[in-house]
Amino acid sequence: MKIQSQYQPFLTVDYIVKEDENKLFDRKSSKVKPTDIAPIISAFANAEGGTVVIGVAEKTREIEGIDGIGNDSINDLIAAPKDVCIPMPHYKEEFLDVINKQGKADRLLLLHIEPSPEQVVRTINNSTYLRVGDRTKELKGEDLRNLEYSKSVRHYEDECHPDASIEDLDKELLSIYREKLHAEDLSYEELLKARGFLKQQKGSNKLTNAAVLLFAKNIVQFYPNCRIRFVRYDGTKARTGVDINIIRDQSIELPVLRIIQAAKTFIGSQLREFTALDTVTGKFQIVPEYPEFAWLEGIVNAVTHREYAMSGRYILVSMYDDRLEIESPGKLPSVVTVDNIKETRYSRNPRIARLLTDFGWVRELNEGVKRIYSDMKKFFLDDPIYSEPEQSVRLVLKNNIVMRNLRRKDRAAEFVGEDIWSALDENDRHILVYMSEKREVTRLALQTHLKRSNGYITRRLARLIDIGIVRANGNTHDPKRTYSIICRE
Repeated sequence: MKIQSQYQPFLTVDYIVKEDENKLFDRKSSKVKPTDIAPIISAFANAEGGTVVIGVAEKTREIEGIDGIGNDSINDLIAAPKDVCIPMPHYKEEFLDVINKQGKADRLLLLHIEPSPEQVVRTINNSTYLRVGDRTKELKGEDLRNLEYSKSVRHYEDECHPDASIEDLDKELLSIYREKLHAEDLSYEELLKARGFLKQQKGSNKLTNAAVLLFAKNIVQFYPNCRIRFVRYDGTKARTGVDINIIRDQSIELPVLRIIQAAKTFIGSQLREFTALDTVTGKFQIVPEYPEFAWLEGIVNAVTHREYAMSGRYILVSMYDDRLEIESPGKLPSVVTVDNIKETRYSRNPRIARLLTDFGWVRELNEGVKRIYSDMKKFFLDDPIYSEPEQSVRLVLKNNIVMRNLRRKDRAAEFVGEDIWSALDENDRHILVYMSEKREVTRLALQTHLKRSNGYITRRLARLIDIGIVRANGNTHDPKRTYSIICRE
């Protein structure tokens, strides 16, 4: 019978002895003291949780067992998370029956430390640790602050900016904000102080990071990472070197209160629209590549909930032929996961989120995400995909271009009739597929789309006109003459 943990089934006696320590598992000798395992308990609690297995020699990996140390020592080890850490993390103790190195029945003690998403767990000597791979790393300085930001113990947005003053803020934005709050009787200084954007520090008024991020006239002066970079690729993969396939690279560098509208305008101009003839109504319909709410809400969430303390990182919007990716610095805040993101409400930057709500941009986190799912479904597109690669959050919206191309061919064949369609060669079909999406097209448009010469397009159009499936509109010598498909009844 295989002996294994009931809480972590992968922890069998064989695994505990043979496998290397990792981010979820550490082994300790039965001679260990409670204070010795305090750093590991803190590290596991501040990361993804983990199990401390006590009763195995650390170097030789021999099974010592714990029965030989006595009940008092065993109880001290069981109580270690409560006695040596502040605050006490949630945990469970468990015993595994084993045969020790002397061949006698014995036990291992397993302390299953649960992750602590909303608080930083420190040791009683006020040191803080984090589990990174198989190492227990003590955090200090910026690393410690970033951990506190991630658990919302400390909010970067509420810390004071050392250099910025009210003169550095955009008075137009401040005026709009004051009007929205119906607080025209307040000065800008009083307004900012009342909303927590201006604080007393060492006898003087200091703007918070949130105030500067939201209202700065020149955001690059203070936060070069407050930007959205849009990159459009030709194809479905990003290539580099001589094969680089970037066809548009644009950065939007503005304060938070202006960057969303600018991104909406610019990115909206880059997304494609598909025009199709409805054979039932005889009217052309314009269908956007993605539902606007889905991609715009993805950008709003990225701007609102990103980790602004991560220097050198920016929001990246990547457009491929088959998908749109929105990547935001920082992992999902606190208790939010990719699995519960539709149901769980939380904000890393509550003041920024509150103000963007006043401006009509932000909904509750899960409310907007729910609609992204529902709008994609209405467009017969795949569900959005959330992931957390390399300390960031990525949203992927797929446009189902493969199925759309199949439908385009089916639609073009329906317009001209299956008998004629089957008799055409592939080049004629390419022209008809393109024309089936447009009300009218010019020769130049066909040349550009198919990357063919004027003579080639002219000959092909003449052939399709002779067959009776394409109509010429306008004078023969008119350079703006257009062509349209003749839809068979």
